[in-house]
Amino acid sequence: MTDILYTGPIPAEREGELAMGGGRSETSALSGTGGGQGMTTTQNSQRPNACCFCWCCCCSCSCLTVRNEEERRRRRRRKRISQDTKMETIPICEACTKPSVDEIRLWAQSFDKLMRNPAGRNVFREFLRTEYSEENMLFWLACEDLKQENNKNAIEEKARSIYEEYISILSPKEVSLDARVREVINRKMQDPTPHTFEDAQLQIYTLMHRDSYPRFLSSNIYKSLIHGGSRTSSES
Repeated sequence: MTDILYTGPIPAEREGELAMGGGRSETSALSGTGGGQGMTTTQNSQRPNACCFCWCCCCSCSCLTVRNEEERRRRRRRKRISQDTKMETIPICEACTKPSVDEIRLWAQSFDKLMRNPAGRNVFREFLRTEYSEENMLFWLACEDLKQENNKNAIEEKARSIYEEYISILSPKEVSLDARVREVINRKMQDPTPHTFEDAQLQIYTLMHRDSYPRFLSSNIYKSLIHGGSRTSSES
């Protein structure tokens, strides 16, 4: 017996269901294509969103490209500073006279000789800046300044400023100190003195001596000063 396909008008009571989507399967059957469309819809809903995947990949690639470009700029800046360094190009953070070649050579004999020389500290600070550890020198200098203070109110104010800028874990310039030294500082901050940060200053001094100083001596910044001074002396 052959099935007869109904193509007449849809009863009024079914129109509401169709409007709400309730008659989707029946309408599909009447049209003769509903089965294929329903299957296609289900398959599409199970298929991963290719556009979303591509967007994530593009976003990740863009972030990686930005980070790589920033790193390349930093390297070019360090290279430019290293190759073109002269005493005239070093920022003067402390008042000092231009050192002779012999004085510059003395900085390689010991870290103490470097740190006792204002010009040496300026150059070393510039080197630390290229390594993103300038806060170590800034903290050491702030402690030296505090030691020269005699006024009690000024001592308390400077001590609080040093703590907030270099000791607080919330500070972007926080220096690296162990738990014991931090505990000592917290105790001494109850009644600050010019020597409140003495233990911390020694620890940072030791860190710069052991970690940064050897790299400074082998850096292009220091070598260019030696070679540049030697050429100037020979020309004169």
